[in-house]
Amino acid sequence: MNLMKPSILRSAVVAGAASMLSVPAAAQMSDVARATAERRACEAAIWGMPAVGVYDIELALQRDAGAKPGVIGYMTAPMDSRHGFLTANDVTPYVFSGLTTINGPIVIDVPPAGDKAAYFGTITNAWQVPLADVGTTGQDKGEGGKYLILPPGYDGEVPDGYFTHQSNTWGVHFAFRPVGKNGGTHADQAAYAQKLQWHPLSEANNPQPTEFVDVKENPVNTLPVYDFTFYTDLNAVIQREPVLEQDKVMMGMLASLGMERGKPFEPDEEMRDVLQSGLECAYDHMQEHFITKSVVPLWEDRKWGVWLFAEGQAEAGFPYVTEDSVLIDDRAGGSYFWITYLPKNLGGGTFYLTGLHDSDGNMMNGKDTYKLNVPADTPAEDFWAAIAYSMKTKGFIQGAESVGRSSPNLPDMNVNDDGSVDVYFAPEAPEGQEANWVPTGEDFFLLFRLYGPSEGWIESGWKLPDVEKVN
Repeated sequence: MNLMKPSILRSAVVAGAASMLSVPAAAQMSDVARATAERRACEAAIWGMPAVGVYDIELALQRDAGAKPGVIGYMTAPMDSRHGFLTANDVTPYVFSGLTTINGPIVIDVPPAGDKAAYFGTITNAWQVPLADVGTTGQDKGEGGKYLILPPGYDGEVPDGYFTHQSNTWGVHFAFRPVGKNGGTHADQAAYAQKLQWHPLSEANNPQPTEFVDVKENPVNTLPVYDFTFYTDLNAVIQREPVLEQDKVMMGMLASLGMERGKPFEPDEEMRDVLQSGLECAYDHMQEHFITKSVVPLWEDRKWGVWLFAEGQAEAGFPYVTEDSVLIDDRAGGSYFWITYLPKNLGGGTFYLTGLHDSDGNMMNGKDTYKLNVPADTPAEDFWAAIAYSMKTKGFIQGAESVGRSSPNLPDMNVNDDGSVDVYFAPEAPEGQEANWVPTGEDFFLLFRLYGPSEGWIESGWKLPDVEKVN
């Protein structure tokens, strides 16, 4: 048997490698190389969805509202169709920002609930893993408190008197809602919102006043965009955040796409085309997951559904990581493709019903007219809200005069003799129903929110009627 000596074999390998390296940089990928790169680009986008989604909120504050890093966005009135935000509501204003612990621990100082407004919301890490809930349903129980967020690997002194949480990322994000109470107005909510403060722990004895920007007057579009910027945003996260042990395999795959820590991300035209193909694959995958796996019926005889989270995740506080795996599909198409800031603890102040289909079982489109009858005895002690969202973007339908209707709108709406109200979703308002109309014009789905759901309402037998196609 004629075996090649090891030294000769090594020489042959080196020569072969040199030959491959001599291929011009502009040479086209082979079919195998392109298929592999597209597949990896697809998986990278699915994997990175939660990080890109929350980074884009921080980015939009700076890009669209002109805020400096660390400035908090607040609102003097709720969002409208000028704002791009994944399944936000148009009834309560928001307060949100992205902070960093790269220079040391930070303190987020949540004020006590006021007479006219109280906070409800969550602090997360850079992958949207919840760190703490705040406000009346959070850790401070509405009494206010200082939330101390420690950076990765922190081994310094931890003072008393804080709600202390360890983050495994430098990035810290939050979105709170200053929910009105006792007849509180949007002005009351805006004033309360600006009582929120944050500062580095090192400045605890002399903190600087927190800066705010009104994103009602400076609309922001935080929606993920499914073009090359998705990958530039993902690269921004990769460059600044620590690599978690659970993500090292993906980091190796990203390197083959030209995305590596400490190196510029400058893909050529062919790789950009590959990345776009991979992103389209990821979008289609997440969309399919959202439509077919994210919602299950609440009632056997209704199409309305409730969110279906991966087993055990709600109880664990939504880490989307188990002892055995990272639940990539469940946290992307199942959650952060269409929602943000999941709470650490479910329950409390709201309950969401999701409507993807009409009473005939067909998905709702932007050409037909649909009617939702909201009963007078809807069990929402604070208010209810029915909002339409673009099936494409998962945000408001851009340019719509209104994005939803809610019980605070009832004084201006046509109310039926039995106290119920019909809400219409259509490209044009049915005659005489302008006050009850939500414009569509594109494929959409609905979220019906119960704020302050009455205790025992599910067991009471109350059910929300299905959405009916009326033309």
